[in-house]
Amino acid sequence: MRDAFDLSKESDQMKERYGKDSIGQSCLLARRLVEAGSRFVTAAGYHSVSWDTHSDNDKGHRDRLTPPLDRTLTALVDDLDERGLLESTLVIAMGEFGRTPIINAALGRDHWPNCWSLALAGAGIKTGQVVGASDERGANVIERVVTMGDLYATIYQTLGIDWKKEYMSPIGRPVKIANSLDDKTWVARAGVAGVSRRLTH
Repeated sequence: MRDAFDLSKESDQMKERYGKDSIGQSCLLARRLVEAGSRFVTAAGYHSVSWDTHSDNDKGHRDRLTPPLDRTLTALVDDLDERGLLESTLVIAMGEFGRTPIINAALGRDHWPNCWSLALAGAGIKTGQVVGASDERGANVIERVVTMGDLYATIYQTLGIDWKKEYMSPIGRPVKIANSLDDKTWVARAGVAGVSRRLTH
C-alpha cells in the first residue's frame, strides 16, 4: 500500500490527464489506492471552504471550481474503466447541500438543503441517466425526490449490504441504516443500481 502514495511512478502524461493541481493529484492518488486494494478512499484536493461560495458564486464556479472537477472526475472514471476497476468501484461526487436559488448582496449563494445534485459512477450503477428534477430555479425538487437515506440504500446495495437492516439502540429503539422520509425504509428502484455485489476494491 505504501507504494500507492508514490506519484513519481506515474507518467507526466497521466499526471496531466488528471491535472497537475491538488484535486487532480488527489484523484490520481485515489486511483492508485484503489488499484492497491484500498476499500475506501476520500479524494480531497479542494480547500475546506472552496465550494462555500457566499460571495462571487458564479465566477468562482465558472472559473475556479468546476473546470478542474470536470477534467479530473472524467479522468478518474475513464482511468478506472480502462483498468477494469470501475465495475468494482463506486465513485461518488457530492457535497452536503446545495446553494440558494437567489443571489445575495455579495453575489454569492448561501446554504440550501432543499435541492442539490450529485454524481455516481461504477459498481453496476446504470449510466447516462438523470434521476429526479428540480424546478427552473433549482429551488425545489419537482420530480422523484431522493433523500440521503435513498442514497445510502443505493450505496449499500452496490456493496451487497442489506439496506433494510436495523440496529437496536440501548433503549430499545430500532435505528435504520438507510431511512427515507418519515423514517420509511427505501424501496429498491429499478435502474438506479445494478445487481447487488460486494465490492472487491
